[in-house]
Amino acid sequence: MSTTNPQSEATPEHGGSTPGEPARRARARRRSKHRRRLANAAGLMVGLVLTGALYSAFAPAQAADDTTESAAAAAGRHLYENSCITCHGSNLQGVPNRGPSLIGVGAASVYFQVHTGRMPLVRQGATANEKPTIFSDKQIDQLMAYVEAHGGGPLVPSGDLRDGDLAAGGELFRLNCASCHNFVGKGGALSSGKSAPSLEKASDREIYTAMLTGPENMPVFGDNQLTPDQKRSVINYVQTIKSQADPGGAGIGRIGPVSEGLVIWVVGIGALLFGIFWMGSKA
Repeated sequence: MSTTNPQSEATPEHGGSTPGEPARRARARRRSKHRRRLANAAGLMVGLVLTGALYSAFAPAQAADDTTESAAAAAGRHLYENSCITCHGSNLQGVPNRGPSLIGVGAASVYFQVHTGRMPLVRQGATANEKPTIFSDKQIDQLMAYVEAHGGGPLVPSGDLRDGDLAAGGELFRLNCASCHNFVGKGGALSSGKSAPSLEKASDREIYTAMLTGPENMPVFGDNQLTPDQKRSVINYVQTIKSQADPGGAGIGRIGPVSEGLVIWVVGIGALLFGIFWMGSKA
């Protein structure tokens, strides 16, 4: 009778494996997997560092511009907190019954309101009247940078703003603007005690930014309503008629039939009455 050794069946000579071999293989697979993950992470970090270094090396001008913008916005914040915060709030979201929100109005709205002296507002009323501005051009630029940093919005245009077609500008002005501003830009009365201002002293940028932003009762003429070329045509017309002579004689204020009717009444009726009294005295 022979006995069988149990260990002889697990020896390598019989095709088996040692007792700890599966565990060692599993540990080896885990270590290999960890090494691959560490290698991928290291490669990603190297790529990010190289990207940042290249951006810093080849875009220094952009970084300088960002610093300048931040400095201008910081100066604008100081001006805002001294002159505008009472009506428009500390976060530019406006104050009920005092002032509207300035988020998203853009630099164009700030330029028009501040450059024409309408803001800061002296008192609440039907119309914000034009007056001399209390800010310099540099301070206005700083206020524009601060407001522009909170929501963006229409920008102030640059370049020649009156190089449009004069005839087309006159047609566009009479179609879109004359009902309020008079056909030569002299202004006029509106409802509820409001009025459309005269354009006699308005600059090119003031007219353009007013069309972009639509202050008070004025509608907004964005680029979908009037293209930039059409806006320049309107500006060309408004600025040209200021220097044109009146072909029919005295302009009488160029405010239309009101002044003409007054002259007709005073001069015409006065002459008729004088004639009547003279003939009566002779009789």
